[in-house]
Amino acid sequence: MEENNNINSPNQSDEPIHDVIPVSGMYENWFLDYASYVILERAVPAINDGLKPVQRRILHAMKEMDDGRYNKVANIIGSTMQYHPHGDMSIGDAMVNLGQKDLLIDMQGNWGDVRTGDRAAASRYIEARPSKLALDILYNPQTTEWQLSYDGRKKEPVTLPVKFPLLLAQGVEGIAVGLSTKILPHNFCELIDASIKHLKGKSFKLYPDFQTGGMIDVEEYNKGHRGGKVKVRAKIEEYDKKQLVIKDIPFGTTTTSLIESIIKANDKGKIKIKKVVDNTAKDIEILVQLAPGVSPDITIDALYAFTDCQVSISPNACVIVDEKPMFTNVHEILKMNTDQTVDLLTQELEIRKGELLEKILFSSLEKIFIENRIYRDIEECETWEAVIETIDKGLEPFKPQFYREITQEDIVRLTEIKIKRISKFDSFKADELMRKLQEELAQVEHHLANIIDYAVAYFNNLLKKYGEGRERRTEISSIETIAATAVAANNAKLYANYKDGFIGYGLKKDEFISDCSDLDDIIVFRKDGRCVVTKIQDKVFVGKDIIYAGVFKKGDERMVYNLCYLDGKSGRTMIKRFNVTSVTRDKEYNLTKSEKGSKVHYFTANPNGEAEVVTVYLTAGAKARKKVFDFDFAEIDIKGRGAGGNILTKYPVRKIDLKTAGKSTLAGTDIWYDDTIGRLNRDERGFHLGNFNAEDYVIVFYKDGSYELTSFELSNHYNQGQIFSIHKFEPDQVLSVLHQDGESKVVYVKRFTIETLTVGKAFSFINESPNSKLLHISVVDDPKVKITYRKKGERAKSEKEFALAELIDKKGWKSIGNKFPVQNVSKVVEISADKEQDKEDEPAVDPEVLEGLKAEVQKEVEQEETKKEGFDVGSSIDLSSSKSEDEDDEDKPQLGLFE
Repeated sequence: MEENNNINSPNQSDEPIHDVIPVSGMYENWFLDYASYVILERAVPAINDGLKPVQRRILHAMKEMDDGRYNKVANIIGSTMQYHPHGDMSIGDAMVNLGQKDLLIDMQGNWGDVRTGDRAAASRYIEARPSKLALDILYNPQTTEWQLSYDGRKKEPVTLPVKFPLLLAQGVEGIAVGLSTKILPHNFCELIDASIKHLKGKSFKLYPDFQTGGMIDVEEYNKGHRGGKVKVRAKIEEYDKKQLVIKDIPFGTTTTSLIESIIKANDKGKIKIKKVVDNTAKDIEILVQLAPGVSPDITIDALYAFTDCQVSISPNACVIVDEKPMFTNVHEILKMNTDQTVDLLTQELEIRKGELLEKILFSSLEKIFIENRIYRDIEECETWEAVIETIDKGLEPFKPQFYREITQEDIVRLTEIKIKRISKFDSFKADELMRKLQEELAQVEHHLANIIDYAVAYFNNLLKKYGEGRERRTEISSIETIAATAVAANNAKLYANYKDGFIGYGLKKDEFISDCSDLDDIIVFRKDGRCVVTKIQDKVFVGKDIIYAGVFKKGDERMVYNLCYLDGKSGRTMIKRFNVTSVTRDKEYNLTKSEKGSKVHYFTANPNGEAEVVTVYLTAGAKARKKVFDFDFAEIDIKGRGAGGNILTKYPVRKIDLKTAGKSTLAGTDIWYDDTIGRLNRDERGFHLGNFNAEDYVIVFYKDGSYELTSFELSNHYNQGQIFSIHKFEPDQVLSVLHQDGESKVVYVKRFTIETLTVGKAFSFINESPNSKLLHISVVDDPKVKITYRKKGERAKSEKEFALAELIDKKGWKSIGNKFPVQNVSKVVEISADKEQDKEDEPAVDPEVLEGLKAEVQKEVEQEETKKEGFDVGSSIDLSSSKSEDEDDEDKPQLGLFE
């Protein structure tokens, strides 16, 4: 046993012990190698062609297989694996992704749908070939740098010689080790336009454009540099009062993911909907059925706030330049790609120039060889060397005219000319061929000398061939920030225990206050004269003796609080009106002047700045003569939260009661309409609609000849593409309308007032036949318009001014009106009141005086011309003898009346 133990013991063994390998440096080196491989060979595109290696190999394999017909994608995948053993699934996915961008691959079969997220059919069922665009911009073996494939059996391109900003057209997204890239796709036509502007030394702008359409806010795009951001929205419209329709979806989403986000938001109570129906076929159409009593405008905002109907995308332009990752922006990428296009075009022209020079050289050699019968001199030569020497000697007198030295290879080519060709040689045809080659050479040299103009023409040709159907799909628009709390559905109920000081949506046995959402902040006022704002919770303690609790709206200046309190320090009763527009959450604010002994006598919260009248009862022992008096809150100004207030009375108060309810003391709200986003606002964006009180409305006139009354809620949505004009509604306002009947094509004029006061319903005020259209509508009392029209039988257009009030009296809103004096109206322009006033301010001139002045001026002109001819006609009539020469000069412009 001891012997065995000794034998097996490592300490007793005579064998050498292996060295221990440290792993500290190993991890560092291997990790760096792996990170470099992923960055350079998998995730980040090269600046030269905008492609990742797998994409480049797919496109190269497609070109190698291309015979004009479609190839099975499975075959293309197999061919691609000759250049690198990517997995067949990864190659297939990369190829489908390339195909769905609809640029480089001509597809056949079911390739999936980027809008719905549907996957492509199996690779054995779908087919592909290079698109015509790809053949034009991607491939040229003569300008391609080649390398051996992974096993050395094949050659593959280092990068493809792409003559177009392909990277920006396709976009790219990749995640590497410690690094990522995200370049958004841009519009094909806009990229070409930007390249042309760069070549001409002009500035340009580039913004993303997505296949899925939608709307994009590019204010913070920052040229696609990292740190930038874009907001992308779906297009949502009212299908009817009970349904919304989503027509476009944001980039990066699908109809499936969008619907799932809507259902999820509904389940969480953020929005209230009844059902979502996906009717997407050729075009996207998702119907959102609203719950009863839910506002469509509020739901639209809620969809943007809580679902994938609005997404924020952060670009991060990172590309491989000279085998290193570089962070840049889309403008620099376009400049580099455009400059590379110019270099590649220059290379192609240089190559073509060399080919033409060689063709001209050999054609000249051939002509000399045949016409000078040099081929007969070699008949007596007995050796190959003698043949070469004889031909070289025969060409000697002509060598100075060639652009390079004549080599032995050139002479060998001459010996390969067949006797049949020599016997049928036509000198005239040879000269004609050389002339054409010379013309082409001159053209190539001209292009090289004017390479920028040539590149501009190349880009214009690309636009002409492939630009049709590639117009911008994503609408560039301003997208306002929507506060989630402002549009969250009321999915909770607020309760309060006033005595014990608890609030929350879990206190169902206590007093109900109002509906709210789980995102709301709650403002609380206590009897000790303090207020606090806190986040709504299931149950939260806010302090005993609550006198008011409600939902807090940040920045709401129309919510006014009326307060009477006892000042604990002086014993006086103070009165104040104030706003609470901004606070720090969970911080207590003292609304009184002193810390101790203060208490609230009277408090109200007034959503529209109402000021009531209260009755003040003093104590029986008070020394005041009048122990009961009234006070109107309207007599004091609205101040800030921290103001001490005014003295109501210095005597002790027993109680304060409400006498009469108050009316609003606030001025109306100024409302503006921003036509870039189709929304109302109070921020002075857009044009001013007017000052609105609670009973006022907005009137919208639509291009289809209908009008609608709406409230002036800032949540209202207006479709800019359908609106003719929008105004503040004035009940007694007379509207003047020009419209064309769809059936008879006759133009009518009508004047009417709005008689329907139903809010939220559209009423048509022109003929409802399919082709009827609204030409003009005016809300001014006496509108004057300039009409551009074409008289019957004439090609030239005429113009005429009309005062619409003189053409027709006011009639009912359903009347068709009177036939307009002129027809075939093409343009209507309203003449502004300012221009009319300017005309009225011009001094009136008697026609007889004008004729007399005109005659006198004409006489003076004739006398001046006669003097020039050398005749003396005596003294001329002085029209302004009492004026100086300078004053006469000032009056001269009036002579233009006679011109």
